[in-house]
Amino acid sequence: MEKINLDTPFTKEELTLFYDVATSIHTIRDLDEMLRCILDKIKTVFHIEGASIALHDDEKKEFYFIRTVEEEKNGNSMMMNRMRFPDHLGVAGWVLRENRPAVIPDVSKDDRFFKGLDLQENFVTRSMICLPLQVRKGLLGILYALNKMEGEFTQKEARLLEILSGTIAISIENARLYGELKHYAGFLERENRMLKSDAQERFNLQGIIGSSPAMRKVFTLLDKVMETTTSVLIQGETGTGKELIARVIHYNSPLKDKPFVAENCGALNENLLESELFGHVKGAFTGAIADKKGLFELANGGTVFLDEVGDMSPAMQVKLLRVLQEGQLRPVGGSEQIKVDVRFIASTNQNIEEQVRKGNFREDLFYRISVFPITLPPLREKKEDIPLLADHFLKQFARKLKMPAAKLTPRALRLLSRYDWPGNVRELENEAERALTMAGRKSEIGEKYLSEKIRPISEKNIAKNRNKGTLKEITERIERQIVLETLQNTRGNRSGAARLLGLTRQGLLNKIARYKIKS
Repeated sequence: MEKINLDTPFTKEELTLFYDVATSIHTIRDLDEMLRCILDKIKTVFHIEGASIALHDDEKKEFYFIRTVEEEKNGNSMMMNRMRFPDHLGVAGWVLRENRPAVIPDVSKDDRFFKGLDLQENFVTRSMICLPLQVRKGLLGILYALNKMEGEFTQKEARLLEILSGTIAISIENARLYGELKHYAGFLERENRMLKSDAQERFNLQGIIGSSPAMRKVFTLLDKVMETTTSVLIQGETGTGKELIARVIHYNSPLKDKPFVAENCGALNENLLESELFGHVKGAFTGAIADKKGLFELANGGTVFLDEVGDMSPAMQVKLLRVLQEGQLRPVGGSEQIKVDVRFIASTNQNIEEQVRKGNFREDLFYRISVFPITLPPLREKKEDIPLLADHFLKQFARKLKMPAAKLTPRALRLLSRYDWPGNVRELENEAERALTMAGRKSEIGEKYLSEKIRPISEKNIAKNRNKGTLKEITERIERQIVLETLQNTRGNRSGAARLLGLTRQGLLNKIARYKIKS
């Protein structure tokens, strides 16, 4: 290519263009945004309809467009972000092979031009300059300048673009490297957060809140078993925190750096539970499109925690016993045995010994899993812990909901301590979230923000309503009012209202329909 006369002065626009491209290297931004600015500037300075860049995919032997700025039609820029084409086609293929620019005044008279691109994008190319974007490692891609609006492309313009192409190539390479570093830094940050979160979840005894005599007995048992790998059976009513205890045991044991996996046996049918625990091979059943490792294999060297083990079918009890006795399992549909070595922790809300007597639970499996039993007391038997627990939950939800910390009034705290909590600690947790939501941003939570089930009806209200219907009618009026107020406080969010009321979403919908509440 003929070199331009260096004495030819640059225009102000050309100098600005050089400056903009050069500074893009040092002020790396989002790659798309950077290229949009550069190409839009090229379009303006060179008086062309469009400019675009196609990067080279050496592995797939293709070019793909990453950004184009073309004449707007009907208010929309024509984008070629997803267009790909083989790297031997068209002018781009010629530039790749020859490693030098191509200046084409009239593409209709040039055999190198590939019309397929125009057909694909509904854009008619008349003239172009196509230049290689070279970096140290080789060809990065191609720079196009398309359709001179007036006259033809000059040698000066071609030379200017050639000079710019090197700077643009470096800008793209730097931006891509920056993006990779940013992605890697983000990965490290996410991994660090995960590790911190995991460390926070590696509960110690302080993670279990309680100072009552009943909880002190539990702490004594935990002290004995945590530093071992003994099998543990945790018994207690629903909502007493059985999985929390299992995590405390694992993360304070010699296996604390190994996996901890948990599964609820009552949530899956027999076939799904077997596949989940022991895995399956490809084609074992409809939908088994690939081999899948079971939880026992995934937890190898660590701890398996099975919640509600009492809900397990007799057939699954046999299979579980075999794994615990032999340390081997066979995936569903598989023929080979896989060795596993895990610590086993089970939990149940049933009286397993009674289930054994009734013949509903295998006696040999019971003795295998209950080497070290721990029974968690219900909340009604450790009411001394309610103030500590309530304060903990209020602080927890204040952080979660980004609300100021709030304290319970003495009267509200007394009412919480009088209630029997059939749902145990989980029910108290829900009540704390509901009360904080009802109180809004107030610093104190009084009795009026507690659930009606906890807040007693005053004698004045009883007298006032005594002659206004039957007990059932009075109760329904109160229940309707509670549901209505909760829906108002959650701004009609039915899922949130159901959670605060301790109902399923369908249960709340049934009450809304029953009481003809419009929300």
